[in-house]
Amino acid sequence: MTKQTKRTSQRAAPAQVYYMRNQPVMVPAGCIAVGHIIGVHGLRGEVKVELYTDFPERFVPGAVLLVGEELDEETIEQVREHKSNLLVKFAGCTNRTDAEALRNRWLFVDEADAAQLEEGVYWIHDIIGLEVFTEQGEAVGRITDVLATGSNDVYVVAPTGAFNRGREVLLPALDDVILTVALEQGRMVVRLPDGLLDE
Repeated sequence: MTKQTKRTSQRAAPAQVYYMRNQPVMVPAGCIAVGHIIGVHGLRGEVKVELYTDFPERFVPGAVLLVGEELDEETIEQVREHKSNLLVKFAGCTNRTDAEALRNRWLFVDEADAAQLEEGVYWIHDIIGLEVFTEQGEAVGRITDVLATGSNDVYVVAPTGAFNRGREVLLPALDDVILTVALEQGRMVVRLPDGLLDE
């Protein structure tokens, strides 16, 4: 069985830089990233949004999102699906020039507006930064990213010292690998599968 991590991106308190799918994002304190404006569409002010959330239902007309590190409040006027992304039109964004001004900006919501998760399901921002130990107590490293592979998530671990010859450890988020997650202690205990580490 796979562990679940929700696609909503990182929270930061204070603001920190994280990397999602190899893209840096500065997340202001008290916020959660839910999308990234990757381009514009047409001439009427629509922007293309890549989702970083498992809750796309937050993208509805009338919803208010915080845009960019400045946290400018923008109200969604229209939204529609486009391939694997969304096309979003914000109120007051009426032409391509307006839309271009939003390109490459991140979309946030207030941390207090985050959806409640079931037991055993974690936000990515809670997983990133955890210190990882084997069940024998050996320090593996620190989680720096979460990759979505389709079948299960993979936790990217920057090694401690010479562990794994200093190379990243890619931990599959499976129940028989991820034994315990202690968010308050900032640690995760794992059972390393055979063949996972570099020889």
